[in-house]
Amino acid sequence: MKKLLRSLCRGWLLALVLCTSLWATPAFATSLYEVPPVSNDVHVIDLGEIISRFNESKLNETLTDLANKTGQEVHFVTIRRLDYDETIDSFANKLFQQWFPTPEAGANHTLVVLDSVTNNCAIATGEKAKSLLSDEIAKSVSQETMQVPLQKGDRYNQAFLDVSDRLVAVLSGEPDPGPPMIVDNVKTEGTFASREETAKSNAIPWVIGLLIAATIIPMATYYWYVR
Repeated sequence: MKKLLRSLCRGWLLALVLCTSLWATPAFATSLYEVPPVSNDVHVIDLGEIISRFNESKLNETLTDLANKTGQEVHFVTIRRLDYDETIDSFANKLFQQWFPTPEAGANHTLVVLDSVTNNCAIATGEKAKSLLSDEIAKSVSQETMQVPLQKGDRYNQAFLDVSDRLVAVLSGEPDPGPPMIVDNVKTEGTFASREETAKSNAIPWVIGLLIAATIIPMATYYWYVR
């Protein structure tokens, strides 16, 4: 009876832990309704709290200047994590639709969303913005320009500054500067000697000499011992 009660208690405890985990996980996810309404003055919404205040101010200033000069609006949004049934692309598209319900409203807007848990990034654009920022460039921005600094140790500030510089250039009608260059500073050296090094080596005479010595010395020793 006692064993049965212990087993039941363990089962209830395990069920309680599982239920608590299932309910707790979505609680930390960022909901669409937690994202503030779009604003012409605020271009950075850092719900993931990964961008410094200095760089947030710098990004806002740069993107506001872009909007004033070209009419193209860029918005950066960081979130803490996605809900279990959400992807970064679906979240970005839903948020873009929530902010801009009609094609006309979002025509000149570009939305960049980053999930700070997975570091996945997605970009949604309006029709007029897409004429400048093609799908190919947008993919390169999200998967290369954004990701290179993050792969070097979660350098979020550098990542958003690099993305901002590239988007400003493209949306201003300038040539695409492309993704950052990846420099491989690791020098790989071979462990085998080259043909030239082998030719110049004194190893062969030494080997021959050792072989002769290994043959002659035992014979001489044996001859001396016999005598």
